[in-house]
Amino acid sequence: MTDVPERERFEARDESGTTAGFVTYQLTGTIIAYTHTEVDPAFEGQGVGSTLARAVMDDARERGRTVVPICPFLSGWLEKHPEYDGIVARSTRRAK
Repeated sequence: MTDVPERERFEARDESGTTAGFVTYQLTGTIIAYTHTEVDPAFEGQGVGSTLARAVMDDARERGRTVVPICPFLSGWLEKHPEYDGIVARSTRRAK
């Protein structure tokens, strides 16, 4: 996974460099809002979305950021991964 700040997104690429999926974000200070997750249809069902979700959450934790999960996919993923509750903004935790 690679952070591409000029595009405000994290990208997952395969061995050949093809973009398999991405998560878009908006960063304000130490608050990062993940707004959208998209997986290329050619890579669906291969765990790309979950891999991206874990990677962006780990990145936020390492950087001391608070996460606002606007993306419905990420919000659903977080419901199954309570280990990240400590860095998720509570007021938007269950936003759909």
